[in-house]
Amino acid sequence: MSDENIPGIDPQVSPSGEGCAGCMSDDGPGWWFHLRRCAACGHIGCCDSSPSQHATKHSKATGHPFVTSFEPDEDWYYNYATEQLHPQGPQLAPPTSHPADQPVPGPAGAVPTSWQEQLH
Repeated sequence: MSDENIPGIDPQVSPSGEGCAGCMSDDGPGWWFHLRRCAACGHIGCCDSSPSQHATKHSKATGHPFVTSFEPDEDWYYNYATEQLHPQGPQLAPPTSHPADQPVPGPAGAVPTSWQEQLH
């Protein structure tokens, strides 16, 4: 995937927050394993290993095809429509990851001791 104008990716949109919007709004257990960012609207959702899988649910509900990692030092993209992983893509508006001091899984204080047993 080149850095050209790609339908479904808006490089100007900022992320919706520092954590999964769904988990933080009481739609789920309140914690996540890894975070994903919608490349169309900036919605932050949890990954498919997380209990609630909000990033995939967001893509299905909106039709937004691209998600990128919202983890530090990761810059890949995934296209839900084609089920293809792209090792790079356009630079998005900052921040490009959750805060470095936010633990994984997160957020701090909300992750149960049995979190590994709850992953998909």
